[in-house]
Formats: sequence, structure tokens, C-alpha cells
Amino acid sequence: MEWYLKVLRNYANFSGRARRKEYWMFALLNFIFTIIAMIMDNVLGINYGMDIFYGPLYTIYALAVIIPSLAVLVRRLHDVGKSGWWFFISLIPIVGAIWLLVLTVTDSESGENQWGPNPKDVSSNYFHDDTLDGDIMQKS
Repeated sequence: MEWYLKVLRNYANFSGRARRKEYWMFALLNFIFTIIAMIMDNVLGINYGMDIFYGPLYTIYALAVIIPSLAVLVRRLHDVGKSGWWFFISLIPIVGAIWLLVLTVTDSESGENQWGPNPKDVSSNYFHDDTLDGDIMQKS
């Protein structure tokens, strides 16, 4: 849930880098919440029709997360050393979607790139110290 909220807090931040874990945890929770919204639409009887399995709850949720979804995808592409414009490769039928999937599962580019430092390196230089009221301390 922490990764999902992190993406929502960076609502329209298209700069920087996103780790694989951040992207895929957001994708997983987004999928779960989408299914829940669709189920609620059907249980409440407010879906758009007999053959359509979604309704206004799903639509509101989908509209609310479209920008954070694009932002985390762009940051994920930055993490593998690609421009956010690579998103448009998904418009090529079948091959584009497969290539975008490959890019999202590829490991981070090591070190710093033009979009910033590697988020793995940044987080590995810090630790959480429970004895100091949850302060984040830099490793020495």
C-alpha cells in the first residue's frame, strides 16, 4: 500500500525515476482496486448496462488514476534509460505492448542517468532506525 500511496503523492511528477517495485506494486493494487470498483458497480446495480460490467464508480476511479499511472510509467521508463515518449510504442499492435512490458520488467540502469540517481542506490544508502522515533539515517 505504501508504494501505491507514493505514486498518488507524486500525482503528476513525470520527472525522476521509479523502481520496478514501485511500478509493479502500483500496477497490482491499481488492478485490485479496479476489480473492486467494477464489483461494487454490479452489486449496487449501477453498471452502464447488462453487457457492460462497469459503471460510474469504475469510471471515477479510472479517471482519478490515469495521470498517476502515466507518471509512474514515464518514471519507470526513465529508470531503464528511456524517454517517457517510449510510452507511444504501445500503440503498435501486439509488438509495442510486448516491448513496453519488457521495458517495465527490465532492471534499473545502474548509477545516475539524465533523469536522476538510481532509486535503488538512494534507498540503499539509508536505513530506518526504529530506536530513534522512526528517523531515517544515512549509513556511514
